[in-house]
Amino acid sequence: MKVAILAGGYGTRISEESQFKPKPMVELGGMPILLHIMKLYSYYGFNDFIICAGYKQHVIKQYFADYFLHTSDITYDFSFGKNEVIVHHSMVEPWKVTVVDTGLNTMTGGRVKRIQEYIGKEPFMLTYGDGVSNINITKLLQFHKSHGKMVTMSSYNAGQRFGVLDIDQSGQILEFREKTKGDGNQINIGFMVCQPELFNYIKDDNTILEKEPLETIAKIGQLMAYKHNGFWQCMDTVREKQQLEKLWSEGNAPWKVW
Repeated sequence: MKVAILAGGYGTRISEESQFKPKPMVELGGMPILLHIMKLYSYYGFNDFIICAGYKQHVIKQYFADYFLHTSDITYDFSFGKNEVIVHHSMVEPWKVTVVDTGLNTMTGGRVKRIQEYIGKEPFMLTYGDGVSNINITKLLQFHKSHGKMVTMSSYNAGQRFGVLDIDQSGQILEFREKTKGDGNQINIGFMVCQPELFNYIKDDNTILEKEPLETIAKIGQLMAYKHNGFWQCMDTVREKQQLEKLWSEGNAPWKVW
């Protein structure tokens, strides 16, 4: 199963870093947060990634173009007029990475629509490129298969900053809406599992995934919630980056399950 990661936004709330690179390429513990997310999926055996790039997408492409060299011990032998490159040790992940330029100003739904040709007609996973978690991907997928609905969205109680989910006892999402004052419900943290029918609900580049598509899917009873009670944190601001860096440097990063 392929894993799509939304990595094309401007990241304006962490502009101190994102003025030079896409937010998913901002480093956490010496490597892009994007890799932290990919390593989580890889730990559970999912190694085929589609990166929905946009803003400064060349940075992501260049990173993976050089990834093999960055993670290997290399000898460059120019002696006696030679020009040889010898790889001694390679520590690369068993990944297949497709980086797709989904447009500079494309909305989240539009970015998903643009990767349809790479997904095909199979179920796929989808998440955001700026949040880390210790979510159990195996259990998430098992839950998705158990209910037979179109989309499973992972949820988490993180206060009132994000879109709100109203969920019944079986786990079905009755309503997906933007937050209002007084909300303390579960919020959308990404880590979704989607049937390919999701593409039918996305109109064009201007479609925001979290608006009409998911709102409609919820209303027709096809959106389910996988409640995550472990760790989750997005890296939306410099302060949040500092908090995550502190956990990493202290060897207390809950999302490092690999």
